[in-house]
Amino acid sequence: MDEVFKALADPSRRALLDSLNARNGQTLRELCAGLDMARQSVSKHLAVLEEAGLVTTVRRGREKLHYLNAAPVHEIAHRWISRYDRARVEALADLKLALEDAPMDAPTFVYTTYIRTTPQKLWQALTEPAFTRRYWATEFTTDWAPGSPMTWDNHGVLISDPEQVVLEAEPYSRLSYTWHAITPELAKRFEWDDEMLDRLSGEPRSKVTFTIEESGQVVKLTVVHDGFEPGSMLAEMVSHGWPNVVASLKSLLETGEPLPDDL
Repeated sequence: MDEVFKALADPSRRALLDSLNARNGQTLRELCAGLDMARQSVSKHLAVLEEAGLVTTVRRGREKLHYLNAAPVHEIAHRWISRYDRARVEALADLKLALEDAPMDAPTFVYTTYIRTTPQKLWQALTEPAFTRRYWATEFTTDWAPGSPMTWDNHGVLISDPEQVVLEAEPYSRLSYTWHAITPELAKRFEWDDEMLDRLSGEPRSKVTFTIEESGQVVKLTVVHDGFEPGSMLAEMVSHGWPNVVASLKSLLETGEPLPDDL
């Protein structure tokens, strides 16, 4: 975590994070335009933030988009925040919340973490029910071939829909699928009222993509959840849900146990 605190100590790097917090998914040119810094300086600061894991990038054609990444601060909060008096870590908690709040004018969720495991084991953890039920309370019934349908068992609620399909499946490197339908049964399970059910079920179908990259002794996992409309309620929900799911996945692979449900 030394790299995280070092990265946050510089006011210019904090300004970059503030800019991304205001509008996520910016190119280098856009970041330079909004800050009184030379392009070379911005590039160097972004490199430090990427090295610390506070910023992650996603390619879109020839462009490289920069996103806030809550993983490092989220990990600090999960593993150590409970050991100290809450008043002493109020600033850290505030930062964690700020990094997890996805701006609704550009609702694309991007989250990167590093896990001490292998690409093969991570692929198993993303696809096999024996793993997914432990850290996510979710199971998938599918053959994981592109175009194949998927039936979700989401916290005990079975969800089948012809638009729930596998989009990409390259073992040990890339997995993508459409998100599940929002059903009355699911709303009852999570005690959503009729207004919330109508709003969520009326949103366009989103998708999630997992990219797995081997990086020395660890594996880099990037989760991108996109396809939302501006002001999406589901985008806001997943921006808070994914960090917990990924943190629990990381804990399961590294320690053999997922995170407690009450964290």
